[in-house]
Parts: sequence; C-alpha cells; structure tokens
Amino acid sequence: MLPNSIFRVLRTTRGGLSTIVAIACLCTGAAHAQSEQYVLDQLDRWEKTAQADPASEEAQLLNARRTLVLGEASRAKNLAKAFIERYPLSRWRADALLVRGDAEVALGDEYKALFDYEEICRRYSSTETFIPALEREFEIAKAYAHGLKKKFFGTIRFVSSHDDAEELLIRVQERLPGSQLAEQAGMELADFYFRHRDLQLAAEAYDLFLENYPRSSQIPKARLRLIYSYLSGFKGPQYDASGLLEARGRLRTLQAIEPSLADQVGVDGILIRIEESEAAKLLSTANWYLEIEDPISAELFIRRLVMRHPTAVATLEALRVIPTILPMLPQSILESAPDYKTLRAKLLGLEWDAIEIQDPAQLRVFEVSGALPAVSDDASPIPSTPTAEVAP
Repeated sequence: MLPNSIFRVLRTTRGGLSTIVAIACLCTGAAHAQSEQYVLDQLDRWEKTAQADPASEEAQLLNARRTLVLGEASRAKNLAKAFIERYPLSRWRADALLVRGDAEVALGDEYKALFDYEEICRRYSSTETFIPALEREFEIAKAYAHGLKKKFFGTIRFVSSHDDAEELLIRVQERLPGSQLAEQAGMELADFYFRHRDLQLAAEAYDLFLENYPRSSQIPKARLRLIYSYLSGFKGPQYDASGLLEARGRLRTLQAIEPSLADQVGVDGILIRIEESEAAKLLSTANWYLEIEDPISAELFIRRLVMRHPTAVATLEALRVIPTILPMLPQSILESAPDYKTLRAKLLGLEWDAIEIQDPAQLRVFEVSGALPAVSDDASPIPSTPTAEVAP
C-alpha cells in the first residue's frame, strides 16, 4: 500500500493521478515481477537462484511495467493489452490489468481505467493487486468528488461525475471495511454530501463514521459536521424541526464528553438559538391554526410555548396577542389555561386591558440562521472566522 504521506505530496505536484500511478507502480510492481531472483546463502551472501526467460509471461509483464514507469504510457498500455489477450488465463492477469489501468490514467482517461480496476476488485480480491487497485479507485473518486468532470467521448471534460464519486466511495468502504482506506473514504463521502448541501445524507454519513471509526483522529470534525448538518437542515418554523432536536441532543453530548471543544464552538449560544427556533416553530403552528379559525388548537400550542420556552422571544410575541384569542375559547379551556394575565404583566409589563392588536399571521419568529463556526478539512476542529460554508 502506498503511504499516505506520499499521496499528500503527489497531490501538490503537477500531473495529479498520473504521477501517483507512476510512483505506485514502482512501489507495488517489484514484488510481483522480477527478472532475477536472489536468496541468502549460508554465509549471508546474496546468491542468484533463477533468471526469468525474457520470453516468459513474468518478463513480458515486467517490461510493460518498466515502460510505464519510464513515461511511455501509450506503449505500456499496448503491451499490457497484448499480454491480456495473449494469456487470458495467466496468473499475472490481475497485474496486467493494473498496468493497463495505470496507463489509461497516465493518458488522462481515468474513467476507462476504472473498468480494469473494477475487474481486479471483483475477480481478483485475493491477490496482491486488490488493495493497489482499490487505492487507485479511491484517488479517482476523490478527484471526482472535488469537481473533476468526465470526458465526453474522450474529448472535453464537462460530464458530471458526482454519481460516480458517490458510488466509488461507497464501494471502497464495502470492500475493505475497517481499514484506513475505508476510513478515508467514509469521511470523504460525508464531506462530499456536506459540500453539495445534501444535509440529510451528510448527517447519516457522519453518524455512520462515528459508529464505524470511534478511534479515528477525525472524530471531533465528524461530531461538529453532524451537528451542523442537523442545524442547516432546518428550513424554518413552517417545516419539520426534528433536526433541531437531534442537534440539541448531540450538542449536550458534546458538552459532556468534550467540554473544551464545546466551549470553543460556543455550544451554549447555539443551544439558545435552537430553543428560540423550537419556540418559533410552536408559534408558527399556533398562527396556522388561527388562520384556519381554530382558536382552541392555537391556544394549545401557545400553552406549550409558554410552558416549554418561557423566556423565548416567540413567547413574548404570543403573550401580546393572547387577549384577542381567549374570548373565542370555551369556558372549559379557560379553566385549565395558564395564568396568561400574570405572565403578560411579568414578562411584558403590560396590563391585561392594554391589548396590542397584531395580525397573528405576521408575528415575528426566529430560526437558526447565519454562519456557524467553520470546520476545516483537516482533523483539527478548532473554529475559525465564521463563514458561509455551513450556513443554511
């Protein structure tokens, strides 16, 4: 397996996937095909024991690999293709497929290379070429996830590759579960959903990452991104508020297990905003019942609002108009209602007769909005200057 540090260096060089493939060939190829074999003798000296026939399958495959490393991708592709056609049942077939796929990547046709990598993953999962082929697929998937488009019949790149990125990242996790590569693919998939504002799938992906990789160094990032996905999924008081409840539970868990991180991202302030949004949701529901002339149901939701969120702004707005609603209620409802008169005087400082007539449908409501602390793509969850990255 190619070390992660090498991948990080190669991503910054010109050539991208092609450079990665060339170096990977050197790292993985030597173990598969050697023209000369040596062993240690009794005096710990290297002794040549065998030399492959230049016409043998092993030597032909080594020649194709060397050609690719030397930068002759087109010739290497032809050599590997000829080998596959000449020896369809060869023990080196998986290696030849890997060489041909790498040559396709070097020629700029990574999508065609996926067919060779897929054949290795499906038919030769027990060989040493399986993990290198899976690593190649992951690199292609990551490039697609970050915006690389597919070629249109081998010409210009403008065909969307989002579906391919999603599928490949899922396959990597399924084929090598519990591995570091699967962990990277899991985080990359969750980030892919998050960047494209598919917040429901992003929340599911981050939640699955927390479950599958509890010891990962990216756990803090996954926790924060999961919370932001829930918060950003709340579209307003007129919509489902289940995401707010999930976010509140996750935030309280974060306060319990990582108090320092919770302080850094301002969990207390976010919880206050969630409470205001939940209150706004109840007030919005009460407004709707007033619009359809159902004052009993409207008072029921105002009652819940007053009891659950007595200090919320939405509660103050509800108390301003409650005197206009109570006269429409039957006596049995009034007997069990809260002491709105006392609450109104205490919170608003208004006498009961000082009614501020408002259109209930135009009451001001609050929702989770604005920017939240940004989470960088590295493992560090330290918040930076608020950006629009995680705004709804």
